Amino acid sequence: MSTLVARIKILPSESEADIDSIPNVLKQTLPEGFKLLAHTKEPIAFGLYSILADFTLDDSEGQMDLLEEAIKKVDAVGEIEVINVSRQSVNIK
Repeated sequence: MSTLVARIKILPSESEADIDSIPNVLKQTLPEGFKLLAHTKEPIAFGLYSILADFTLDDSEGQMDLLEEAIKKVDAVGEIEVINVSRQSVNIK
């Protein structure tokens, strides 16, 4: 089975949300089989920021839905936007 890399933009639930805590919470709460590879904080406007994150997941039915649900469960998360999904060309352990 191949592995996918999903790039997802994570927007805060409100302007006062602790956006910096989101990657740490995700690292601890993602279901087995998912991994947060990398993340960066990007400005939106007027002091608001989003998180752009790359996740690995198995290329099987329902995995993307599980990942989206896990991200949305984090308190500081408002909206998410899937930017890109592609096959991982090199296995990262």
